[in-house]
Amino acid sequence: MASAQSRPSDPVFATATGGSPVAVALGGLIAMAVGIGIGRFVYTPILPPMLAALGLSKATAGLIASANFAGYLAGALGAARGTLPGSRRTWLLGALVGSAVTTGAMGFTGSVMVFLALRFLGGVASAFALILASTLVLDRLARSGRSGLAALHFAGVGVGIAVSAALVGGLCGGEWETMWRLSGAVSLAGTVAVALLIPAGGEVSDAVFPVGAAKTDPRLWRMGLSYGLFGFGYVITATFLVAMVRATPEIGALEPVIWIVVGLAAAPSVLFWNGLRRRIGLAAAFSIAALTEAAGVLASVVWRSEAGICAAAVLVGGTFMGLTALGLMRGRELAGAGDPRRAMAGLSAAFGAGQIVGPLVAGVVSDWTGGFGVPSVAAAGALVLAAWLGRR
Repeated sequence: MASAQSRPSDPVFATATGGSPVAVALGGLIAMAVGIGIGRFVYTPILPPMLAALGLSKATAGLIASANFAGYLAGALGAARGTLPGSRRTWLLGALVGSAVTTGAMGFTGSVMVFLALRFLGGVASAFALILASTLVLDRLARSGRSGLAALHFAGVGVGIAVSAALVGGLCGGEWETMWRLSGAVSLAGTVAVALLIPAGGEVSDAVFPVGAAKTDPRLWRMGLSYGLFGFGYVITATFLVAMVRATPEIGALEPVIWIVVGLAAAPSVLFWNGLRRRIGLAAAFSIAALTEAAGVLASVVWRSEAGICAAAVLVGGTFMGLTALGLMRGRELAGAGDPRRAMAGLSAAFGAGQIVGPLVAGVVSDWTGGFGVPSVAAAGALVLAAWLGRR
């Protein structure tokens, strides 16, 4: 029989596990909003005024985006190591500060080379923020018996996208430099909130997995390929959606709000797709989500109307975080008795590679063809293939 001291509602228990569960979940939400929602995705709504002011080509814009995703890949592999000294909370706060600084610094330069360096470092910080926030928050919620609050944590990405889009939209007509600087300042304020909501204490040591080769499961390799195709398939629309809207006169009025729609759709998406996963299984839920996202990617280029672009925003925004979570869960499941850390690193590498290639290809092809139709159709095809591989 559990003692009174072990009840999740007991203040002593909350202190021992590192803060009240609700506060920790809110801290996780803000951390995800700062590190991912703003740190990774604020580039999308700021990109159109940057292109107009600096005269950048679509290929250069894609290269800058890919630099961020290359940093994310490097950061994901680094954060997956079990040898980081100090506490995960310290590393998380450092990553959030790094994300805020590199974001704000984008507004103090006009050099493409500096853009590339800042976005790469910002990608590293974003990856550390995602992995460390999730590890820290989900562990504390599990030990307090409140794992259901994890959906609040993952909603942070959508909240960050919506907040940053509202900030940028409110400066519509303003200088792109101010947009970056304000985003960096908001990120620093969010970091302070995370430090207050997720107190020190309650740390546990990293899990030590058995040494030895993991079981070779062909489905895990297929899942890695599927995850990489997902990274390629979603990132083109996620990078250039606002630029597509600006370039299409009949829907140009939606530019200030379309990225907000993406964020609002993303916020509850993990809760929805996790619920579907409980009913039909991981593989089936992943495949349905990938097909749904493919429909959204296609809608962005073939349904040239306000209804069409809003549908694209809802479908892409409502699936990409769900697919991210489902894919990682599927990888852990397929790792079996092997090392799940290796499986997560492999999936992260495949996803990162897809993200790097996507904007580069889309930018170059767009410069050649004058639009994003061809790369978006290719992206939708990649998502359909990802759905097929994910079921096998």
